[in-house]
Amino acid sequence: MSVTSTSASGVPSPEEIVDLSSAMYLADHCESSVSNITYSLAFSSGNPRIEETRGVMHLYREDISASTSQLPIGRKPLVCVLGVPNHMTDADFCKFCGSFIQHMSEMRIVRNDGMEDRYSVLIRFDSQNSTDNFYKHFSGKRFSSLEVEVCRVLFTIDVQYTGSIEHAQASPASSTEQPTCPVCLERLDQDTSGILTTICNHSFHCSCISKWTDSSCPVCRYCQQQPEKSVCILCQTSENLWICVICGFVGCGRYKEGHAIKHWKETQHCYSLEVETQRVWDYAGDNYVHRLIQSKTDGKLVELNSHCAHADDSCGSCDCSIDSAFTEAVLNSKVEAIVNEYNDLLATQLENQRIYFESLLQEVREETERELSEAVEKAVCLKLQKLQAKLDKCVKEKKFVDDINENLLKNQEIWKAKLQETEERERRLLMLKDNKIRDLEEQVIVLWLPPFCCAFSLEI
Repeated sequence: MSVTSTSASGVPSPEEIVDLSSAMYLADHCESSVSNITYSLAFSSGNPRIEETRGVMHLYREDISASTSQLPIGRKPLVCVLGVPNHMTDADFCKFCGSFIQHMSEMRIVRNDGMEDRYSVLIRFDSQNSTDNFYKHFSGKRFSSLEVEVCRVLFTIDVQYTGSIEHAQASPASSTEQPTCPVCLERLDQDTSGILTTICNHSFHCSCISKWTDSSCPVCRYCQQQPEKSVCILCQTSENLWICVICGFVGCGRYKEGHAIKHWKETQHCYSLEVETQRVWDYAGDNYVHRLIQSKTDGKLVELNSHCAHADDSCGSCDCSIDSAFTEAVLNSKVEAIVNEYNDLLATQLENQRIYFESLLQEVREETERELSEAVEKAVCLKLQKLQAKLDKCVKEKKFVDDINENLLKNQEIWKAKLQETEERERRLLMLKDNKIRDLEEQVIVLWLPPFCCAFSLEI
């Protein structure tokens, strides 16, 4: 079963159980051939106080790719990042992945058995090429330059969910409607953006959870960085503990040794926080004063009833029925405090929503400006290309005209030389003709002179 085939509640569907059975059947027949290159690792996810989902991931051994230069044959676009330090939040891991986030269709954060201070991340990519590039880029890379831990990336063969353990009744959820992101309220669609499922089985868009700077879940406030278990300062017990909100004294409740109430009697510090439920108890008023508590059904913060926990007909231990005027004044002050707290909470949420939508508007403006700048740049480039083409054409025509002019000038010199030669030849011919005419005239004169002389003599 792949990571993306789980339901919103983390419980496998009947179709997934059939796929699981088929996968287990094939695994039994192929175990002897692949046992030397793969191994299995158990994992779990979910809030331990509400519901836990358990499963097994089948991974290629780390030394297979290290011993050979080739990647495992038959690998899938599914990898597992093992041993991520707990101090890295979901947003930190998204920033660590960098540009590969846009190629991830789903990420799921799980915890491995025996690793209390670390967690693992199952990542499914949109293509095998992106998976191989992610493996080559991050395998053996340090999470930070100040740390010695390196990123261990292993190709994952399959992920099988063995079941879930419910510690409290889960809230009813619709299985027909596609879940939405609790931050932006958009549908969780892998085709449009990557989906990140936190260790408490709450899903978000990667772009939304990357802006969440807190280490706790935005929905149930479950923190993967679990603090060390506290104990009573006096009796060292770890059950039914209360912390004084004034001085930080840790003592056991009245159902153990009662060191917390003894501390109140000695110091008059009347407010104490219950470690398990995160509720505040007022020893002076003998009731809870914290208005918001963590629900055991779904892990969300819900409103606690403001009336006295002992206010029934058989109550005789509290002072709620002694003075009606005092009770009414206390009730009015509590109502006013609740109204003020609600107004502050509403103002805070509205401010957060305003900041969120302003960030969306800013993104839209930046996208519009970027598109406009790209369109202007494209138009300018197209215009420059046309002008450059015209310029090249004009340059080519000018060069052609210059060549013709040069040829014409050469021809002009040639024809001038020919014309001079022709004129010189004609001049010589004219001179020759004139000389011939002169000679002929002289010959004519010579020929005509003797007869003329004879006739002249005869006449004399």
